[in-house]
Amino acid sequence: MTTQEFFNTLKEHPGKSLLFQYTPGQLVGANYHITEVKHITVDSVDCGAREDSWKETIIQLWESPSEIGKTDFMSCHKALAILNTVGKIRPYTNTSTVRFEYSNALFHTAQLFVSAVEVTKDSLLVHLATQKTACKAEDICGIPEIENTQSQANSCAPGSGCC
Repeated sequence: MTTQEFFNTLKEHPGKSLLFQYTPGQLVGANYHITEVKHITVDSVDCGAREDSWKETIIQLWESPSEIGKTDFMSCHKALAILNTVGKIRPYTNTSTVRFEYSNALFHTAQLFVSAVEVTKDSLLVHLATQKTACKAEDICGIPEIENTQSQANSCAPGSGCC
């Protein structure tokens, strides 16, 4: 989902509560705050020596320990107001991918992408998911897709020109 698509979704549902599901059946607590927005430019070189570049907007969610037990979630309107304030200071690249950075005591810090958005009568539920790492130069390295991680570890020998 792009940053602009996320903002448009918030605009379409201003009165709804904004919920985030970071893993199946687990919601970011109602005590969350938007604590930071990162405008990231990634310039990379993969293991096949190919260059790539893209932009991301990373919105950090943090659960306030002083608000544990809070039951009212932030509204889409309030979230959009916070994000618009940020945009006045540091303009967004609206075509950038939006990600959410989150962790809690049971979930490691991760940058999660939007896998789905579910609209209900009272809420906008943003489903977040992790993305597995992968060899981005499989065509050069000649690595077949194998489920067994032990086989994958052995398939890219030193000096082969691979990862």
